[in-house]
Amino acid sequence: MKKLLSLSLVAISSLYAQTIELQSIDVESTYITEVAQNAKTSADLSNAISENVASVEISRRSAIANDIFIRGQKRDNISVVVDGAKVCGACPNRMDPPVSHILASQIESLEVIDGPYDVENFGVLSGGVKVTTKAPSQKTHGEVNFGYGSFGYTKVGATASGGNDVYRVLISASHERSGQYKDGDGNTMSEQISVDSVKYKEQNEDMPAYTKRSLMAKLYITPKEDHELRLSTTLNRSSNILYPNSKMDANYDDSNIYTIAYDVKNVAQNYKKVTLEYYKSDVEHPMGTDFRVSSAVMPVMTHTLTTDMQGLKLKNSFALSSHNLEVGLDASERNWDGTYLVGGVVMPNPALTKKSLDNVITKNRAIFMKLSKEYENFNYSLGARYDATSITTDDSSMQNNDYSAFGINAKSSLYLTQEDKLFIGVGRASRVPDARELYFKQNGKMSDGTKFIKVTGTPDLDMVTNSEIDLGYEAEHEDFTLKLKAFYSKLSNYIYYEKNHAKNNFVNLDATLYGAEISGSYFLSDDMTLDITSAYKVGKKDDVRVGEDEDLADIAPLRTTLALNYEYANNSLATLKLKNSLKWKNIDSVNGEQEIDGYNVVDFKIKHAVDKNFDITFGINNILDTTYATSNTYADLILITEPTDTMLLNEVGRYFYTNLDFKF
Repeated sequence: MKKLLSLSLVAISSLYAQTIELQSIDVESTYITEVAQNAKTSADLSNAISENVASVEISRRSAIANDIFIRGQKRDNISVVVDGAKVCGACPNRMDPPVSHILASQIESLEVIDGPYDVENFGVLSGGVKVTTKAPSQKTHGEVNFGYGSFGYTKVGATASGGNDVYRVLISASHERSGQYKDGDGNTMSEQISVDSVKYKEQNEDMPAYTKRSLMAKLYITPKEDHELRLSTTLNRSSNILYPNSKMDANYDDSNIYTIAYDVKNVAQNYKKVTLEYYKSDVEHPMGTDFRVSSAVMPVMTHTLTTDMQGLKLKNSFALSSHNLEVGLDASERNWDGTYLVGGVVMPNPALTKKSLDNVITKNRAIFMKLSKEYENFNYSLGARYDATSITTDDSSMQNNDYSAFGINAKSSLYLTQEDKLFIGVGRASRVPDARELYFKQNGKMSDGTKFIKVTGTPDLDMVTNSEIDLGYEAEHEDFTLKLKAFYSKLSNYIYYEKNHAKNNFVNLDATLYGAEISGSYFLSDDMTLDITSAYKVGKKDDVRVGEDEDLADIAPLRTTLALNYEYANNSLATLKLKNSLKWKNIDSVNGEQEIDGYNVVDFKIKHAVDKNFDITFGINNILDTTYATSNTYADLILITEPTDTMLLNEVGRYFYTNLDFKF
């Protein structure tokens, strides 16, 4: 395969010689810049994304390290890539989702992809997030940031960069800590728990919610013209993270992301660029009952998990007459392992399982292609990817699995005028089951106290395939901008958790997901702008099983954000924001969801530029101190079950914050 590809590339490069510059086709993407400059309440990237993109919602689990949904899709149905490195969490209960392993303050920009349109990366079924962190520069400069907020929140961060024509270096460090937030009713995180057996010990009731430290270092080397070597490492250390609506808390989350990339530009007249990338990421995540009352009467229960992933990617870019062609090879390998401990010792009871995941290895090999062309008022692109994946486990009682898939997509934009355009995208992509869905085991207890091993994974799951169409209209006029998007998705063999099974809780079923989004700005004057974002979606199971609900879980109701912005001086901005959600009533009640009231939340923020080197930011979130929840209680998360409903975790109540940013 490698030899054939190399020969094909050489043959192609000998046929064409015209250089072209193509614009991106943004059917599927939303780009966010100045992420670090605008994320002022915490390092949590989920907040930064959900505040800016209509299709993204936050899954609240803690004061930090929260997960995201893109159009109601989550977990492995969406992909997170940081500077080319695919990042995974270790916790099967999503205490450390991929977006938690990079800080908002380290990011230069990010791209949120809606739909099956990313052929470069493994497992992009229904969307993803591509993160670009800050890059070093030749000019010596730096910044220092101080943050303070309600409930004992403090943060200090610093970044320095500099270099010359050959070497460029960047170092960024951050330390962040917060106490437990209070909801609109005045309850702390621990006070929201009503089940006595999983409450916090008296000495832990008021303990901090988390401590988070991070270090990012980069070295860029330009050994000669058109050559560049990029080295990067990101180290995250989080400790004592409280997850009040779960049965355990995270003792710590330690993650490392390493990337190496080498670019050669202008290889030949029509061979525009070749890039070789290698990455490695690893996470260690032990979670336990250390802070709960249960550990006062019985040994501490700990579930320690590790995951590591490494990948290699080769990309080649060509200018072929009036087309741009990119062809690449992609390979990755992920290991996921989990062990149960009792009192710090591997599960001593021989009748129970010692392993939740037994050294599960997922190997993927793929080839991908992207072809694009731009005319005067029309452009299009085509993408394709072929994957071969094997999944193995050391558990001899479980089967190993092999999967293969072919994904393809086409996107096009038509400019009706210089200010107005239509776009369309159609795509098909697949993703394989992950280790948790296939092999996960846990120790259960019957009502009479009898202990048993429950296999919640289903070893013979099929991979899921998404066939989707996206339509849209975009306008950029003197007085307003507007973007309308609609999508329709057919999910074949959708992997879904059904709780009323004695074992093998994950099933394949067919489902349909569709919806619409709006975003835009109206310029009231030279200084004042009104922004709007809104998203609505519907998710249904095509074949409703006996005793099951037709509604898909995690499909939030219509949510809308209005923001009034006033730029009262150069680089100084005041924003008043209203966030509205309708009542959450289309739910999968059979699988643990519950109706949730709608809400209106008002935020205010002002950023004042004292001079070009000093900014002050002050804000109040949830001014009216509203009590509300944004995420539901689908049973694929192991949450605290109250006598009637699973515990909802309320959002943060009234929250004051300020930031001081110094640049030099």
